[in-house]
Amino acid sequence: MTLHAFSDAEQAAVYRAIFERRDMRHFSGGSVPDEQLQRLLQAAHLAPSVGLMQPWRFIRVRSQPLRQRLHDAVEQERMATAKALDEREDEFMKLKVQGILQAAEVLVVAMTPGREQHIFGRRTLPEMDLASAACAIQNMWLAARAEGLGLGWVSMFCPEALARLMHMPEGSQPIAILCLGPVDAFYDQPMLQAEKWASRAALADMVFEDFWGQASGA
Repeated sequence: MTLHAFSDAEQAAVYRAIFERRDMRHFSGGSVPDEQLQRLLQAAHLAPSVGLMQPWRFIRVRSQPLRQRLHDAVEQERMATAKALDEREDEFMKLKVQGILQAAEVLVVAMTPGREQHIFGRRTLPEMDLASAACAIQNMWLAARAEGLGLGWVSMFCPEALARLMHMPEGSQPIAILCLGPVDAFYDQPMLQAEKWASRAALADMVFEDFWGQASGA
């Protein structure tokens, strides 16, 4: 153990949150106390961001009619996605892709306008704004799992239509609808794997040494 390492129990808790995090689609209603939601938002806000640009913004959706419109927007894209999947259309339509109407909380995550002004760390990789925002969502995801709350990232929507619906300024880009709240149980494996839609690849197939495609000796 190195000088700055957490205790064994603390390390185990961190890895447990990572291993047991799931992209949840089934929620049991209930509520998330404001102080708990603030903790999760603070965890997100402490995420690393390239050049400390902090490109994320969170919109808490409390209006039920607005939730319904979000749900409808996702359903519209779900139908379009199903059509684009051709032979897997029927199989896809059996999957549950959102919990917007059942989750205790719904948050829309967007990136701020004016991101092009941030050059530090993204002159050649402008997509690092998206990578930074994804880190914020992952922080919230792990914190939510540690607190026993489910979180699901919904990405099936038309960004332009969602931006209009949420009255976002020009240049802002929505990247996620987050469903958050109590669940009856966490999936024992990723839902898409349990539904035999896809399976997680082996780590050994994704780690190379020195050059692309050269297997690691580790």
